[in-house]
Amino acid sequence: MSKKEAESRFLKPITLGVVGVLLLLLSSIILLWYGNANSMQASPAMVAGVYFDGEYRVADGQWQKIEKGKHISSTEGDVTLRGNFHMLAPDGEYVGVYSDSIPVAFYTNHINLTFFEGENDPFVIDVENSLYGDSACHEDWTAYTLTSEAPIEILIHNPHNFGNETAIDEMLSSVALWTDIEFEKGALESGKNQREIGLLFVIISLVVLGTALFSTLIHIKNNVIIWLFGVIIFFAGTYLSYSADGVSFWNESVVSNTTILGCSMIFYMFFISIALVNFLKEMRTIGTVTVAVLGAVNAVFLVLPMLTDMLFYDIWLYWTVAQILANIVLLGCLIKEFFAAKGKDRWLYIGLILPLISFIVDVIMTDLGLWKGGVSSEYVFVIFFVVAMVVVLRVIPNGINALSKAKELETEKIVLNAKLTESRVSTMMSQIRPHFIYNTLGSIEQLCSIDPPKAGELVHNFAKYLRGNFGELDNPKPILMSQEMEHVRHYISIENVRFPDMTFSFEMSSDDFHIPALTVQPIVENAIKHGLMKLSKGGTIRVVSYETDTHYCVSVEDDGVGFDTNELSDDRNHVGIRNIRGRLKAMVNGTLEIESTEGVGTKVLIKIPKEAV
Repeated sequence: MSKKEAESRFLKPITLGVVGVLLLLLSSIILLWYGNANSMQASPAMVAGVYFDGEYRVADGQWQKIEKGKHISSTEGDVTLRGNFHMLAPDGEYVGVYSDSIPVAFYTNHINLTFFEGENDPFVIDVENSLYGDSACHEDWTAYTLTSEAPIEILIHNPHNFGNETAIDEMLSSVALWTDIEFEKGALESGKNQREIGLLFVIISLVVLGTALFSTLIHIKNNVIIWLFGVIIFFAGTYLSYSADGVSFWNESVVSNTTILGCSMIFYMFFISIALVNFLKEMRTIGTVTVAVLGAVNAVFLVLPMLTDMLFYDIWLYWTVAQILANIVLLGCLIKEFFAAKGKDRWLYIGLILPLISFIVDVIMTDLGLWKGGVSSEYVFVIFFVVAMVVVLRVIPNGINALSKAKELETEKIVLNAKLTESRVSTMMSQIRPHFIYNTLGSIEQLCSIDPPKAGELVHNFAKYLRGNFGELDNPKPILMSQEMEHVRHYISIENVRFPDMTFSFEMSSDDFHIPALTVQPIVENAIKHGLMKLSKGGTIRVVSYETDTHYCVSVEDDGVGFDTNELSDDRNHVGIRNIRGRLKAMVNGTLEIESTEGVGTKVLIKIPKEAV
């Protein structure tokens, strides 16, 4: 069986298994979603029904009869309700005007309530009251205890006048008795399905993000889209959880509820926009600029509540406008790409339009009071989730196959170059003296007990030194002088541990030219071994690089014991010098000159013609 067939047999059952699990998961989501979509907003368990009967007026307008199903706007000014609470038995039979000791519960969607009952002082439920915090505007259940059967007036104030057109309708349709634990359980139960779906999305997003991390580590191409899908699913799940009914009983920090809900939608739409740009071709530049501007605007909006008196909820209106403008531009880009595409590719752009359109529809419908919040966007969450899973399942196997093919090609390349590499290995290995390795390891062993940080530094430099040597085994081209000097410095830092009294200096007037790898380092090594180590103590090595009108020059000077240059005529004793000369000549047409005086020191000069590099 070939390697490719083995991989295919391995991947196929895994892929089918994952598909099966996802289909099962999707079926569960649809069933849960259907049940949640048919539940009533804020419908807690209650022992008896309560409803408000009377009339209302907007600002100082005319009083009008409150009729079941008739819309009362919460964004056209303060609204006053006047009348009584009436009670129905569990079987629906009318009981009478309610005035018992059990508090009446009100669902407040970013609205303030002030109760005027008889001679009692007004009772204020203010979502921006200091009791709740400076930015506590939120959706919550609040309660008021009636003291008599006398008519009551309720002044409803909307501090924002946007985004909650149906707030009064929601409040009147969900009036209930606050029967302690039973009430809270009922409120939580009404949002349970949606909240669980949201949490499920968050968990799956973490799995997708883990997959993205894995694909990054093994260098799978196109894994950016996996990262984006993971982040998008995460914020979609967070929005679902925090927009579910009864969230104030699930998380009692009303400030964080509002903030998390808003931020999750902001980041969901932003990363959706980034993902859309990833699929653009001809219009990518315009899409990229649009998303960049949107990102900057989002950052400003998120910082404003921290630096000014503006409440976090107040930025939503301005953010919504900015997001709609960005959506319009991106829609234009997608439409352009749609007409430029052919065949099945057009379906891709139709699908990409959905989240942009659904957001705009949600804004319009919420403003008209036809529904609350991101209803259509929530359904797109499920569609997007399915698409994301399909893409992930395609990207990862394709990426693994591509990676496998790349490794096969790399293996063939290694085999073809094996003989060429083998001829250079002996040359490079000759630069690493065995006793130098033994001495370095011995120094590391000693430092581990007396100076661990120093030992760690020595290990780091030794690893860099070895990497510099072995890394050039398959590099037939010259390298920059600056790179060569990095290798020299790693080597010197190792020797400095053993010979701390030696001094090294560098004067790099020019290092932006090419030189054969491992040229300067062996010369410095020879200067230490044959020059300074034979001194009673100390010694100095000076490395200088400079350029003339015609050459790049590198000199290595030491004040060691020196030697008789006539000895260089015997190449058998100076294989290293011969190899350096040969590589300089072959690769950069360079030369190597040596001057030495016994008892004074040695100077090695490398000259590389400028026309050669």
